[in-house]
Amino acid sequence: MKLLALTALAVAAPWSAAVAQTAPSVVPMIQADGTVLDIAATGQTTRVPDLATIRAGVVTQNASAGAALAENAERLGRVLAALKRAGVAERDIATANVSLQPQYRYGENVPPVITGYQASNTVSVRFRAIARSGAILDALVKEGANQIDGPNLSIDRPDAALDEARADAIKRARARAELYARASGLTVARIVSIAENGENAGGAPPPMAFRLAKAESDTQIAPGETDVTVTLSVRFLLK
Repeated sequence: MKLLALTALAVAAPWSAAVAQTAPSVVPMIQADGTVLDIAATGQTTRVPDLATIRAGVVTQNASAGAALAENAERLGRVLAALKRAGVAERDIATANVSLQPQYRYGENVPPVITGYQASNTVSVRFRAIARSGAILDALVKEGANQIDGPNLSIDRPDAALDEARADAIKRARARAELYARASGLTVARIVSIAENGENAGGAPPPMAFRLAKAESDTQIAPGETDVTVTLSVRFLLK
């Protein structure tokens, strides 16, 4: 593959000499005394998520903007107090969105009329004890939260899992290179280069993890397992 690329450069040299003088190549060429094989491999390991991120908020409506905001602030204060009583650290609570919007009544051939205002305030909450997060959400609803989204399940410290996935990717790449080498009557001499193309640290939650079975039931959050993956491009030299 590379020998063909070198031949093509040699043929093109006479008419591109001027360009070569002003813009020298910065891509080093690897002299291969065998066959070059490029393999893309994805390594994988699994973990049980230990971090759940949920957005909980309060939406209020009133005839005046001030009243909508005041009611919203009072109810959100109770929600934040409930989170702190449940042991959620302040560093795990962050404001995600605050909005105040007029509400309109529309009619034919007449301008829209403001009928009131809607205030909303949403906080992002990280639960480090997933097993307790469902009960905490139920408590938030009792304290005035009427908007909940999530959860996004993830791994708090994914470095060790990512390293396992990297090692698995190298193992898979080498196994595939050995397969190609045997089929071609060659052997794998060495790895020429390794490039990491992407990773997933387990941030994609499994579906149906957040569920409310019945209206009178407790909310349950099942962490399940999540995949941690790393994709590599590995170049081998076959002889």
